[in-house]
Amino acid sequence: MSVRITYEELLQYTREVLRAFGYSEERAGLTARILVEADARGVASHGVARLAFYEANLRGGHAKLDAEPVIVHETPVSLVVDGNQGIGAYVADFSMRHVLRKAEATGTCFCAVRNSNHYGMAGLWAEMAAERNMVGMAFTNTRPCAIATFGRQHVLGTNPIAVAIPAGKGRPCFLLDMATTVVAHGKVEVCHRRNKPMPLGWAVDAEGKGTTDATAVVNLFRNEGNELLGGHLLLGGEGEELGGHKGYGLALLVELLCSGLSMGTWSAHTFNDQGACITHFFGAFRLDLFGNGDGVAEHVGGILEEIRRGKRVEGQDRIYIHGEKETERRAKALAEGFELDDATETLLGKYAERYGLTPPRFLS
Repeated sequence: MSVRITYEELLQYTREVLRAFGYSEERAGLTARILVEADARGVASHGVARLAFYEANLRGGHAKLDAEPVIVHETPVSLVVDGNQGIGAYVADFSMRHVLRKAEATGTCFCAVRNSNHYGMAGLWAEMAAERNMVGMAFTNTRPCAIATFGRQHVLGTNPIAVAIPAGKGRPCFLLDMATTVVAHGKVEVCHRRNKPMPLGWAVDAEGKGTTDATAVVNLFRNEGNELLGGHLLLGGEGEELGGHKGYGLALLVELLCSGLSMGTWSAHTFNDQGACITHFFGAFRLDLFGNGDGVAEHVGGILEEIRRGKRVEGQDRIYIHGEKETERRAKALAEGFELDDATETLLGKYAERYGLTPPRFLS
């Protein structure tokens, strides 16, 4: 079962829920947009269902509503930001806007962030650079979810990688946004909320055996002991035969860019007595560092167009470029509304009852 809702209706209601949590108007509006954008693009794992996680972070003392990010180190092409356990989207927006300002002036900039929180869909931050004809990058660590190759404990995060590259006027940018685990943890949570099994190969149980029980995997993170047993598999799966060590290397790369360069907390020790302590890494550089910026973008677009025109396997009528499905879903969502699952509808209804809000209006 599912319900349909318009973009603006969900945006307004999510903002009201966040305000009821205690968010300021600015931070509620920014965070609501990040969550609703994910749902509009078909990425339910990072959509408004995350409200429950954000509320739990506040109650657990892992997020501080009024904390302000500060720059603790800076050069013309770099900066380090301390988020002071603030709201993740607010910290990320502060950081990425400084990155873009410096990159526009100098050609490039990189930023490492410590002591932040969940910042939503990574690709949205990388996309900010592409909108200015720059290449954008956004990485983050997370709470511990994933198992190192030959390990048995979840010590690394899902540690997503997002890179956006302009593809010329009138074309969507190339937008790679991927967890370095087989799937983002939010997709396991979607299966759990919908009371459905997850595919075998996403995660292993506390004994290190493959499982389709999404609820059991979610509970591994709810009842963490000192051993942190079980968890997500990294890209390539178990062992080295199918390249699991490569996914492990990518996750570790993200960890070192985010936690290492910021001198922040790595995934195994996030969500401690000080707060969430999540770390991020952002980057941007202008295309005109490599010649005529518009010309470079058009050339990129030409490469992507040639790939789209390639020969397809039987039964498939299209080859997609990364980010295209999400862009098209968003356009349709803005025009026609989009679906939310019944578990998310129930969650939103509970917030209306709890905080005395007018429930969202769903489409017939």
